[in-house]
Amino acid sequence: MAEKQFNPNANHAETAPAFFSAWDIHAYYGESYIVQGVTFNIHEGEILALLGRNGAGKTSTLRALARLDEPQVTHGEIWLDHKRIHEMKSYEAAVQGIALVPEDRRIIPGLTVEENLQLAQIVEPVGWSLDRLYDLFPRLRERRKQEGVTLSGGEQQMLAIARALARDIKVLLLDEPYEGLAPVIVDEIEKTLRIIKAQGITTVLVEQNAVRALNLADRAVILDTGTVVYDGSAKEVLENEALRAEYLAI
Repeated sequence: MAEKQFNPNANHAETAPAFFSAWDIHAYYGESYIVQGVTFNIHEGEILALLGRNGAGKTSTLRALARLDEPQVTHGEIWLDHKRIHEMKSYEAAVQGIALVPEDRRIIPGLTVEENLQLAQIVEPVGWSLDRLYDLFPRLRERRKQEGVTLSGGEQQMLAIARALARDIKVLLLDEPYEGLAPVIVDEIEKTLRIIKAQGITTVLVEQNAVRALNLADRAVILDTGTVVYDGSAKEVLENEALRAEYLAI
C-alpha cells in the first residue's frame, strides 16, 4: 500500500487552509521517543499556545518545527506557506521565515544590544528596521549601546524577540518567554506579541503559565506524553475546568 501523503491545503482541525502545518511528527533524543505523532495546523496571523505538563514534548516539538538537529525527526511533514520545511536544514527553514526564540535566549556575549540586532540584519537584511524595532521595544532604544548579556531578564527577552524580527520572518516560535519575569514585564511582552500578530506574523507559544498564554492565544494545542490530546480554541480550555485539571494541573 502506498504511504499516505499529506495535503498541506487541507486543515484537519479547521475548514480553511492552514498556513503552517505539522503532520504526524515523530522525534527522538537518542533512544527516547519524545514526540509521538503530533499533528496541528495554524492559520496565518494566529497565536497558538502549545501547552502541557513538564515532559509532555512541547519544547521538543518546537525544536522539531525549527528543524534543529535535536530532536531527530524520523517521520512526518512540516509545511509553511505551501513549502516543505521538513526536508530542509535549520538555516534553510530560517530563510523561509521560521524563527525560534529559545528558553535561554542566546544573547551573544560581547555585543551591544544594537550589534545583536545588526548581526541578524547582516545575515538577512530584509526584516524590520532598527527604528521599527526600537519603536516596538523602547527599552532597547534606551540601552542600545549596552552589552546585551548585562540586560535584565525581561530586556533580554525583548532583545531575543527583536533579533528574530530583524529577519524577514513568517512564524515566531517562543519557548517559555515569561519564565522568571515580573508580571509587569510579561504585560509588556504580551502587548508586543499582539502588535506582532497585527502585522500578520504567526506565533507558536510554549509557556508554563498556561492561563496567561491562553488569554493571549487564539487557539491551543495540549500535549501529553508526546501526543496531542486537545486541539481547539483557547477560550474553551479556559472555560473547561476538567480539561485544565487533567492535562495542565490548573
